[in-house]
Amino acid sequence: MSQNPEFLFDFGSPNAFLAHEAIPAIEQRTGVKFEYVPVLLGGIFKATNNKSPAETLAGVKNKPEFQKIETERFIKRFNVKPYTWNPFFPVNTLNLMRAAVAAQLEGVFEKYIEAAFHHMWVEPKKMDDPEVAAKALNASGLDGTKLLARGQEAEVKAKLIATTQSAVERGAFGSPTFFVGKEIFFGKEQLREVEEMVSGK
Repeated sequence: MSQNPEFLFDFGSPNAFLAHEAIPAIEQRTGVKFEYVPVLLGGIFKATNNKSPAETLAGVKNKPEFQKIETERFIKRFNVKPYTWNPFFPVNTLNLMRAAVAAQLEGVFEKYIEAAFHHMWVEPKKMDDPEVAAKALNASGLDGTKLLARGQEAEVKAKLIATTQSAVERGAFGSPTFFVGKEIFFGKEQLREVEEMVSGK
């Protein structure tokens, strides 16, 4: 019996965006539904002493070039659109991720996920500017002002902290991370293994 996989994501990760783009076809093929779990990547990095690939790959000969090849292969294999590099990277996603929790409570989680990823990696904007973020979310048919405001509530902040801490305790050190039961998978390329596991192959 297949278990629904969990997708731990932060909008600040271009690889999380690519994984998000690939997931619908996997859901269609396998009949499972991915559970999206908002986490704060900055919090995970701090707790695990990790850094973003942009930092860790800086000055490393050949590795960034290989990462580009790997991304191109992923885009081709999963038939997804490539991301547009966000010129404001790194974007502080704290308020965006808090608003994701608020969107869960408001019942607009899936629509919010689509909108936030779109404005980060399809038509990239400076999404850590509250005015820019609110305007972008409003343009996507959401009440961006309300969601960002609710993201400042103590209950919402506490929930994001809790999911982030839980992710670290379960073994996460970055995004995208996937869980199928207790099995952990890291990186967009691992979606093949996730699909195999939920398919019972």
